[in-house]
Amino acid sequence: MTGWLTRHPATLTAENPACLKEVLARCPELDQAAGHVRDFGKILTDRIGSTLPTWIDAVDVSQLPVLTGFLLHLLRDLDAVTARTLSTGVQTAPRAPSTASRRSSGSSTAEPDPNCYAK
Repeated sequence: MTGWLTRHPATLTAENPACLKEVLARCPELDQAAGHVRDFGKILTDRIGSTLPTWIDAVDVSQLPVLTGFLLHLLRDLDAVTARTLSTGVQTAPRAPSTASRRSSGSSTAEPDPNCYAK
């Protein structure tokens, strides 16, 4: 599920968008959060940091706890985040956490089997 939300849409397999749409239709809060995540990804990918204040306002209005916590941390160093998203320098991909650190944090990159969702 997390992979469906955080990966660039072009990297999803053919069936992923349909499964994601089905899951999001069942939970309006998750659908709203997914929209914010996609918008933030676009800001980073397209380097349009000038739109961060509008995005921040939208997230703030939504009052989704998982994103308001992220927002508070983002606001702590907003100038640096904005500068980095406006940068036209060489882009570097973030390093993926090691398997050991994923295991210790309890997170997983595995996607759920769409067949396990009750209809």
